[in-house]
Amino acid sequence: MLINCVAYENGKKLADITVEAISEYLARPDCFVWVALKDPGPGELAVMQHEFGLHDLAVEDARKTNQRPKIDEYGDELFGALKTIELEGDEFQVGEVDVFVGPNYVLSVRNGTQRGFVDVRNRCEREPHLLRQGSGFVFYALMDAVVDRYFPVLDGLEAELESIEERIFAQGSARATIEALYVLKGKLMILKHAVSPLMEAAGKLYGGRVPAVVAGMGDYFRDVYDHLYRINQAIESIRDMIGTALQVNLGLIAIAESEVNKKLAAWAAIFAVATALAGIWGMNFKHMPELDWIFGYPFALSLITVSCVVLYTRFKKTGWL
Repeated sequence: MLINCVAYENGKKLADITVEAISEYLARPDCFVWVALKDPGPGELAVMQHEFGLHDLAVEDARKTNQRPKIDEYGDELFGALKTIELEGDEFQVGEVDVFVGPNYVLSVRNGTQRGFVDVRNRCEREPHLLRQGSGFVFYALMDAVVDRYFPVLDGLEAELESIEERIFAQGSARATIEALYVLKGKLMILKHAVSPLMEAAGKLYGGRVPAVVAGMGDYFRDVYDHLYRINQAIESIRDMIGTALQVNLGLIAIAESEVNKKLAAWAAIFAVATALAGIWGMNFKHMPELDWIFGYPFALSLITVSCVVLYTRFKKTGWL
């Protein structure tokens, strides 16, 4: 679906144009065309490939919609594959934004993501002195917007981890806590798989030899790289905290099992004494003195009871019961 098709010249919007008029505006000096598509079919991509002369390999990658985040250079054209992450309840919805950038055009194609880039277009149009730099600035603005949308996702993961940590010491929550930690770890890895490759790719856009289409934009792409670096460091920190939380949780499980074992051992000792005493008098030897004593049976019961009470008291003091 075609979202926008707009022509710009010297940093200012000329007009919303039709697809058929793209070639006319591409021929004008100091003019570039920005086209935005959403979930396009093969036919729409084929039309754009014809209009802009897109590289076959870049178009093939855009059709797959499951690319690892990357930035490829094809002559004077750049192709960027960026992952978007949106929250739907407690679940992540992962989408993709493919951006084709040439000297006089930008084609952005989003798949599987509901949130568009109207705010990016408005930002660019509010800054004509930057938009005058052409398609390279638009590519930066799109990339910056995608990266900035990772921060709320990261904040949500941190809040979820804090909530889980508060439940770690609750009685009987060990299994649920471990499951929640592993679900959180899975979400974190989704974010990491979107950030880490893109950070590596962004490093190619500033310093040293950079593609001609983004020449002069090094400071801006360095800022994007810095944001990605901060997010990646936060991801590593959360991973370490999840690992620590898992170890603490497993340690608490081991402690709880130890407490149960101590209680079982204490009760076993108590019953062992009672069983031993009862066993002695239950042997019924003919010459046992207790058999002819009128108070033998009450004495035996009293001794068993007192022994059990003493053992129970001792185990209670030591924390075994």
